[in-house]
Amino acid sequence: MTIAAAGLVLAAGEGRRFGGPKATVQVGGKRMVDHAVRLLVDGDCWPIIVVDGAVPLHVPGARTVHNPQWRTGMASSLRAGLEAVRDEPVNAVVVTLVDQPWLGAEAVHRLRAACAGGAFLAVATYGGERGNPVLLARQVWDDVLTLAVGDVGARAFMKAHPELVTPVPCDGTGRPDDVDYPADLPPT
Repeated sequence: MTIAAAGLVLAAGEGRRFGGPKATVQVGGKRMVDHAVRLLVDGDCWPIIVVDGAVPLHVPGARTVHNPQWRTGMASSLRAGLEAVRDEPVNAVVVTLVDQPWLGAEAVHRLRAACAGGAFLAVATYGGERGNPVLLARQVWDDVLTLAVGDVGARAFMKAHPELVTPVPCDGTGRPDDVDYPADLPPT
């Protein structure tokens, strides 16, 4: 069975630790937001939604949704993104963060395969540790949003319902490193 999955990039933050919004920071000649969209496109997700906030974003190949409450944290961006795909003919949404430009599309394919196999919430793991991206089957969207508050997106739901979480090993598909500080970027 093939899963129709939308892609969702959470890119609304102001990048306090970084010193500015990370979505527009260049990595390898492309903005981080463009890397995130490419990950989802290459993972066969459609439509692609980018949630912006601190800075307005225009991203070719994606629809941008503005989160006016971006200062309240990731939960409001997740809510804005899920609302944007609610009427789309998709079974799931793959959620990724804007500040992980080295993730690989094979991770997205593995999450979609887990959902096709019955997973309600599939989370990429690297070295046995949970990371991103994360796939949310439509059946859990409302419950995830009920528990998402502040800077906690789907983590509260995962903690409350571990029986619904399917870890998906994604070692070798890309690097799950976050860019939190300028020093996290490779030298140019």
